[in-house]
Amino acid sequence: MNLSGPRVPVSRRHEAPVMGRHIRHAAVFCALLLAALLVNAARVQIVQAARYDDSPGNRRASIARYGQPRGDILVDGAPVTGSRDTGEQLRYERTYADGPLFAPVTGFSSQEYGTTFLEHAEDGLLSGVDPLLGAFPLWNDFTRSRPPAGNVVTTLNGRAQRAAYQGLAGRKGAVAAVEPSTGRILALVSAPSYDPALLSGNDPGAERAWARLNADPDKPMLNRAVRQTYPPGSTFKVVTAAAALDAGVVRDLDTPTRSPAPYTLPGTTTRLVNAAEGCQDATVRDAFVWSCNTVFAKLGVDTGLRGMAATAEAFGFNAADVRVPFSVARSTFDTSVDRAQLALSSIGQYNTRATPLQMAMVAAAVANGGLVRTPYLVERTTRWSGATLAAGGARSARQAMRPSTAYRLRELMTDVVREGTGRNAAIRGATVGGKTGTAQHGIGNAGTPYAWFVSWAQGDRDLQAKVAVAVVVEDASGNRGEITGGGMAAPIARAVMEAVLKS
Repeated sequence: MNLSGPRVPVSRRHEAPVMGRHIRHAAVFCALLLAALLVNAARVQIVQAARYDDSPGNRRASIARYGQPRGDILVDGAPVTGSRDTGEQLRYERTYADGPLFAPVTGFSSQEYGTTFLEHAEDGLLSGVDPLLGAFPLWNDFTRSRPPAGNVVTTLNGRAQRAAYQGLAGRKGAVAAVEPSTGRILALVSAPSYDPALLSGNDPGAERAWARLNADPDKPMLNRAVRQTYPPGSTFKVVTAAAALDAGVVRDLDTPTRSPAPYTLPGTTTRLVNAAEGCQDATVRDAFVWSCNTVFAKLGVDTGLRGMAATAEAFGFNAADVRVPFSVARSTFDTSVDRAQLALSSIGQYNTRATPLQMAMVAAAVANGGLVRTPYLVERTTRWSGATLAAGGARSARQAMRPSTAYRLRELMTDVVREGTGRNAAIRGATVGGKTGTAQHGIGNAGTPYAWFVSWAQGDRDLQAKVAVAVVVEDASGNRGEITGGGMAAPIARAVMEAVLKS
């Protein structure tokens, strides 16, 4: 019996293993192709995602950005921004309530021209891409989905903002107001202003508005409160008085100073004069109340460059990268001047320059016992539901002068309002301190002087000052001789302080 079964040809015995090997090779090759495909997809979607997102030809990011309503910016708990459904590919456009009033704070959000100020500084939150907004940020990154946008709650006092805006109506200038004990910005106004809603879309109307606003010689899109610096003029005498008192150059406010009038600038034949009478050998109190240039120019020289610079920088001058959260122009006190230039710098001229926000901080330091609080504009950020994401709170502080010096400066500033050049800032039922200033500028000082006023106010029932204000008016219709801080800027400051005290 044959138990071996049918014989299989040799060629057929080897055929099955060969075919299996080919199949395995093909499977491995396909797996490698699949792996390469996945690696390439990961490379495109993860490693090179930023490059493709930023590509001018990629509109997906723009479509997604404007595919949902933008978060709101709030003042006094109410939104001053909104979103309008256009039904177009870039679906939602930004809207603004009282756009010109809040433009120096909100800035604009434009489909064509980007974002500025709070719209820019908080863009991640307002557009919905901030990782804190999503419960699963990594999943949102993978799916490219966006949670509902968050909101920004500002520190602004709506009444104070409106009072400042109405006070500057028809004039070119700026107002900044802060809460001395915390640094909260209560008002930030620049005039002339503009309506940011004009730039929201991408139609020809937005292009025409952009061209018109940029060509306007009055520069309505310039934020004069934080991005423009001015010679502070006599308002800088607050800083000079603080430096002289801290240095011991002045010990008694009521002792006559050895101050000639006119005062010849050291090392020159240039004579500095006063607009007021009776400045020769005047006491520091009288010189401050009536704003004697000669007395304070000499005080600055007697204090010396090192002492003047140290005090100015303690107030915030020469500080770089100040943000509130958007950037603020650097206020400057020149630290490389000779004695004649120091004399002029000490009365807020020569190269001394300041933003209105910086001068509001100077007044706030006097009202707050010499302590300067870093200013801030965002009280907190929230989810769309109102739940807090991050809180602002009081920022860091530094001592600009001794508490005893601040106390004496409060006396001097109160005297200015009670009996000096700042009487127009007086408020019934409150203690008000102030300092006027008239800053020369232009070639040969031929330009219309800037009218300044810095002040603080404390209600009779308040335990501490509630507001510090700086006002600058660049131009006016009055005669040159009528342009003074007390005449033009002080009434605006008074209206802002009253608004805060009544809030």
